[in-house]
Amino acid sequence: MKLNELTIKQAIDGLRKKEFSALDLTESCLDQIARLNPLLNAFLTICNKEAINAAKQADEKLRIGDKSPLLGIPIALKDIYLTKNIRTTASSKVLDNYIPQYDATVVKKLKDAGAIILGKLNCDAWAHGSSGENSDYGPVKNPYNVEYTPGGSSSGSAASVAADMSIASGGTDTGGSIRLPAAFCNVVGLKPTYGRVSRNGIIAMSSSLDSIGHFTKTVEDSALYLNVTAGKDSFDATTPNLPVPDYSKNLNKSIKGTRIGIPKEFFTEGLDKKIKEKTMEAISFFEKQGAEIIDISLPHTDYAIAAYYIIQPAEVSSNLARYDSIRYGNKRSYFGKEAKRRIMLGTFTLSAGYYDAYYKKAMKVRTLIKKDYEEAFKKVDAIITPVSPTLPWKLGEKINDPLKMYLSDIFTVTANLAGIPGLSVPIGIIGPSTSSEQAALPVGMQILGPQFSEELLFNLGHQYEIGNPNKEKPQL
Repeated sequence: MKLNELTIKQAIDGLRKKEFSALDLTESCLDQIARLNPLLNAFLTICNKEAINAAKQADEKLRIGDKSPLLGIPIALKDIYLTKNIRTTASSKVLDNYIPQYDATVVKKLKDAGAIILGKLNCDAWAHGSSGENSDYGPVKNPYNVEYTPGGSSSGSAASVAADMSIASGGTDTGGSIRLPAAFCNVVGLKPTYGRVSRNGIIAMSSSLDSIGHFTKTVEDSALYLNVTAGKDSFDATTPNLPVPDYSKNLNKSIKGTRIGIPKEFFTEGLDKKIKEKTMEAISFFEKQGAEIIDISLPHTDYAIAAYYIIQPAEVSSNLARYDSIRYGNKRSYFGKEAKRRIMLGTFTLSAGYYDAYYKKAMKVRTLIKKDYEEAFKKVDAIITPVSPTLPWKLGEKINDPLKMYLSDIFTVTANLAGIPGLSVPIGIIGPSTSSEQAALPVGMQILGPQFSEELLFNLGHQYEIGNPNKEKPQL
C-alpha cells in the first residue's frame, strides 16, 4: 500500500512508530495530486511549499514525542474555508484572488491538532449545486468514471479522498453537499448536527442550514476528525456549550437492540431499483446483527424540497449581498448563472407581498419536518435511507435543467431542515449494466439520528464497515 492510500488511523500509527515520516506521507499525497489533478480538477490551489514546511515541523514534533491527534496528517479543504494567506475563492471568479487574513475556526483547530494543509478544493461556486458543474473553474470529475459527476457541492473534497490525493478533507453540507458526493465517490461523509462544528470563517451560503463536516476513508477516521473539529466557539453563537465526547470510544459497541427506522417516504417510485436493493441489503445486515428494524413514516417529506428551495435562496440572497466589490472581490457581474438564479429567487420570496405566501409558509413546513423527526425518534434510535434516488449522472446531463438538478437532493435536505446529523457510508458498486452507457458507479446509504447523536451514527456505520469492508478503489 502506498502512503497516500493510508487511513488517518493507519497513518497516525505509522508516524508514531517511526515507520515513515510526515514528510514522506505529505510528498506521497503531493505526488498523487500532481499526477491526477490535471484529470480530476479537484484542487484549485495546491500548497506545495507550505505543506512541505508543515510536514518538516510535524516531524520535529513527532521526534520529541508530541501526540497531537492529527499530527502529520495531510488533509485538504473545500475552497469556502477561509485560510490565512492562502487563496480562497469559493470557486467563484468574484473572489478570484482573495487572500484571507485569518483562518476559519475549524481550520485553526485542524492546524492546532497537527494537520497539514495540502490545498484548497474545487466545488460548486458558493456551494450552489449538486454536481460540481457550477464551479467557475470547471467541473470536478468522478474518480470512478471521469465522464460522471462526483456529486456536489463538495465535489473536490470527495474526489480528493476517493483518489487518495488527501488522507481526509473538509466540506460543507447545506442540503446534502457532503452526503451526496460521499455516496457518489465511495467514501464516508459526515454532516454533523447543526452547530456541532463552528461556521466562523466559512463563507456562508445559507446560515440556518450550513453544517461543517468532512470526508474520510473510514467511519473510524470520521470519528477521529470530529474529535478535533467539534465544540463551542465564542465566534459562533449557534455552537452549543456541550462537551465533546471521544467519538471513537464506542465504535465497537454491540448494536443488538438498536431500533432502526425505515421511512416509507424514501422507498417510493423514483428510487432506482438497484439502489433500493443495495440499501435493503445493508438494512438486512443490521437486522442480522440484532438491530430491530421498524417501519416508520415522515409524512411531510414530500414538501421538503419545495420548502428548502425557498428558505435556502432567501438566505443566499442575503449572504451574497455583501459582495459589492467595494471592500474586496470583483464586480457582481462575475456571479455565475446559478448564483444569479438563487439571488433572484431569494429576493423575490422575501419581497413585500410574497414573504407571507412563500418564505413564512416554508418556515412552517420546516417546523413540521422537524416535528416529524422528533416523533420518529421517540420510536427509533436511528433512521436509514438511500442518499440519492439515482446513481451519479453524466456531466452535462442535468446542467440545463435546474429543477431536475434540485431533485437530486430530495433524500438529503430534510436532515438540514431539521438540524440533525447524517452519516453517508458506502454500500457497494452498481454496474456495469448491459447498456454500454452505464458505468460501474458507487452507492451510499445515510444513517440519520437525533441532534448530537454522532456517537450512535459512528457505531452503526463502523459495525457495517467491519462486516462489509469497502475494497473498491478507482482505477486511475
